[in-house]
Amino acid sequence: MSCRMCIIPWYKEIRYFYIHNRHSSYKNTKIMLDNLGLGMEELVTFVVMVIHLLICPYTKVEESFNIQAMHDIYYHGIDVKNFDHLEFPGVVPRTFLGPLFICISAAPFVSVVHFMETNKFLVQYIVRLFLGLFVLMGLITFSNAVRERFDADIRRCFYFITISQFHFMFYMSRPLPNIFALGLVLLALGAWMRQQYVRFFWFSGAAILVFRAELALFLMLTVCVDSYFWQRWLWPEGEVFWYNTILNKSSNWGVSFFLKQTSPFLWYFYSAIPRALGFSVVLVPLGLFLAPYRQRVTLLVVPAIGFVLLYSILPHKELRFIIYVFPVLNVSVACVVLRLWKNRSKSLLRKLLGYGAVLHIFGNLLSTGLFTYISYHNYPGGVAIDHLHHLEHPDTDIHVHIDVATAQTGVTRFTQLNKKWIYNKTENLEPGGSVMMSYTHLLLGASGEKDQNFIPYAKTHKILSKIEGFDSIKIDIKSFLPIKIEKTPKIFLLKKDKNIESGPKPSR
Repeated sequence: MSCRMCIIPWYKEIRYFYIHNRHSSYKNTKIMLDNLGLGMEELVTFVVMVIHLLICPYTKVEESFNIQAMHDIYYHGIDVKNFDHLEFPGVVPRTFLGPLFICISAAPFVSVVHFMETNKFLVQYIVRLFLGLFVLMGLITFSNAVRERFDADIRRCFYFITISQFHFMFYMSRPLPNIFALGLVLLALGAWMRQQYVRFFWFSGAAILVFRAELALFLMLTVCVDSYFWQRWLWPEGEVFWYNTILNKSSNWGVSFFLKQTSPFLWYFYSAIPRALGFSVVLVPLGLFLAPYRQRVTLLVVPAIGFVLLYSILPHKELRFIIYVFPVLNVSVACVVLRLWKNRSKSLLRKLLGYGAVLHIFGNLLSTGLFTYISYHNYPGGVAIDHLHHLEHPDTDIHVHIDVATAQTGVTRFTQLNKKWIYNKTENLEPGGSVMMSYTHLLLGASGEKDQNFIPYAKTHKILSKIEGFDSIKIDIKSFLPIKIEKTPKIFLLKKDKNIESGPKPSR
């Protein structure tokens, strides 16, 4: 006790207050949630989403446009010429409406950060948090429709299952085009289940069939806004649709662009959906046969499967492309789990099935822990630039080059914290050439000191930090922990020897 009192001031007072107020605090929290029309399930979902955000705050190349756009809206305003997307436009243009919506929503909190002059990386947390809140709002709407269409117990079970799975919760706050759309899709699905067809058509984008004038105004808005930011007349999503679907060139970018491969037709069914749903995947088809909700579940699940089948035609496949169907499939799982659990007392077999149905959620949590650990080690670029800021004095004259591998695994303009330093992402520079030698520091993607990328700098630079990242999963049944996560060097933080002659000074 005395040791605790030394470490934590007023320990006795804090302990006394907690013991005597914990029940009333819970009661007050519940009253507040009830007043907002929310339950503990929504609160837990929010907390889990925030935990994923805190564990993996960095972003990857697929998220680059939206996260850089939100940075530039805050820090460059209407000075579009300094926006990142004009220097690194990507394969196809993307819309600014999503980033603008999040920036406007989060503006009061970001203003506090600016006023306090704190680390601007905090703003990346804030905008991602608001994106997660937008998706959560859609999920709440969808779950409320589940309660009305089925019952409150299924809604509660739906939340437990969704929270236990990794991918949906992980992606909720990630600034991908799919996630900006996810909130609207969930709102549309909620309206559809409530038979609010006007709202469904509007949210789903099919409102052009009913409200031509309104959608024309919306289309005019997106064309005007995005033409201003891109400095040419365009409709971004029209170009994306033309490029991905009509020209069928989606395999030329994204993950397949770097791996030079496409996926088989059934990849979503044997890889993406099982990974996303975890152990819950085996229960999805049972919902189509178990009474009393068989017909309602079928009306939900069959269109979702049809959507995945249609999307399977495109050769370039990623799990996030079909993230919209995961909540729908989880409704089927929730119906099965609740039915098996309620019937557990009827026989020994049903008791085993009932407990097995509930225990599968714990299996999901174990796989979520594994995926979370892997994801934590999947952003070496973000860790590398953080190391740079901690290892070098802020007043030092730093000219750092950020290579492609580093930029794709965590570096954004939000991570470029020092206004006095020069951060350069120029691509296709000659390794070991005069321009590369002009930088004081290099963030270099390499698998080791014998890597071809590293060799040109072996005698001219010293290693300040070597950042490892996820490489593979290995199974060793003889080990106490049969699953092992293999990590290998991914990014090197190099500092040029002061005695080495510099090339021409890099520009900002």
